[in-house]
Amino acid sequence: MKKLYYAAHTYMIIGLVGGLYYRELTKLNDFTGDSQLGLVHTHVLALGMLFFLIVLALEKVFTLSAGRLFNAFFWTYNAGLALTVTVMTVRGTLTVLGHPTPAIAAHIAGGGHIALTVGLVFFFINLGKRIAGAPAAADLDARPQATGR
Repeated sequence: MKKLYYAAHTYMIIGLVGGLYYRELTKLNDFTGDSQLGLVHTHVLALGMLFFLIVLALEKVFTLSAGRLFNAFFWTYNAGLALTVTVMTVRGTLTVLGHPTPAIAAHIAGGGHIALTVGLVFFFINLGKRIAGAPAAADLDARPQATGR
């Protein structure tokens, strides 16, 4: 569970720093147009921090980390998000500075999106298996209760 908490916390910091970086870089360069840099902040906070906070809650209920695919999900998803956000940051920075973006950036970003997708597939397969193996609420109610005597 701590791994999920640390991931959410790290993405919170990266998201806030990304927002600050966008604000300061565009202000220093008198840039008023659109760039991918303006999307980094929200992508990191939503796909990183918020997503891992939700996974943390699901971990508490279904013990997702006990599933075989948990580590595959965790590392594939994180690699995909890191790659995607890095390319967004580089492309946005180049746009703000008035430089062209290399064509390879689109291919690298595509690789990041593919890794994110594969990570999500691992996540949902793992979640489905953990839900299927979880005791039903009716089973929990039927257990004998401690009387405290």
